[in-house]
Amino acid sequence: MDENYFDSRNKDVTLKIRALRSELPPFCDEFFIGVENRTTPLTRLAYAYDLRIFFDYLLSYAREYRAYTFDTFTLKELDTITQTHIELFLEYLNFYTFNGKEYKNDERAKARKLSTLRSFFKYFFNKGKLTSNVASKVPTPKLHDKEIIRLEGGEVSSLLDEVEAGSDLSPRQRSYHKKVGLRDLAIVTLLLGTGIRISECVGLDIDDLDFKNNSFTVTRKGGSRKILYFPEEVSDALRRYLEEDRLADDTDSPALFLSLQKKRITVRAVEKLVKKYSKLITPLKKITPHKLRSTYGTNLYHRTNDIFVVAEALGHKDVNTTKKHYAAMSEEILKAAAAVTTLRDDHTDPDEN
Repeated sequence: MDENYFDSRNKDVTLKIRALRSELPPFCDEFFIGVENRTTPLTRLAYAYDLRIFFDYLLSYAREYRAYTFDTFTLKELDTITQTHIELFLEYLNFYTFNGKEYKNDERAKARKLSTLRSFFKYFFNKGKLTSNVASKVPTPKLHDKEIIRLEGGEVSSLLDEVEAGSDLSPRQRSYHKKVGLRDLAIVTLLLGTGIRISECVGLDIDDLDFKNNSFTVTRKGGSRKILYFPEEVSDALRRYLEEDRLADDTDSPALFLSLQKKRITVRAVEKLVKKYSKLITPLKKITPHKLRSTYGTNLYHRTNDIFVVAEALGHKDVNTTKKHYAAMSEEILKAAAAVTTLRDDHTDPDEN
């Protein structure tokens, strides 16, 4: 039987972390053990990737540390790192080569790596193993507002029509569509109708669905379980997919959405199918599953004008995260408020009365 998606993913991520730790100075093991109970495996994996780049930079490009190896670099040497070293590292991230592959980092990627270093230095500083937390003194790169890309009302309808009919697909794609069309429609409808994350979508099992209450249970970011509700249009797409396609599969996999190989569909496969259909509808917009999530959040906000409702539906722990993504809509409401505000109903000079 197919293993629970999130258990399987966490196992794979844990193995990757262990492999990456072997490429870091030995004292880094203490950090990963120390933060395990308050971070997710995916967060620790990101830490491992970021620290690998940082130490590779130090030992390859910082003059003071070129004589060291990963095995000989200790906490004593870490305590000699200055604010300037970290600032030079951030500049290095603009463009660098690692294992023969070229990389570029924008300000958000650099800010994330700086956040990793802050957590890393803070951990050892709080344990009294460093004399200072130099990473905390380095300012965060200025982050520019990203354009919020989402589907408009007519585009949502057009996308669903295209996924259902596949009328603009190539002949080869149409032959494939005959096999996966109901599945693809159920996936896209579910993403647009509930705003769940792509990992939450691929992690769904058939037993997570409750059609009596039009609800389903998802595993949220961080591992918590949450009951969400879906509208009738999503219910219809899921029922049709299950009755005409999924339940006819000769497999004991509990997964709701399967590949043609009868295995749980992957995140990459969902990304590709969303891209395939959406570029036929909105070729100038780069639509991803996350953009479908933004579309859901936008529609919900327009209907409720309540940022807290949107935050709860999207599973944001901090409402400020939601405000950040929907700042443009907040501005629209403020403009609308100014437009309907009047101080003098008759617009006459008060001295005339």
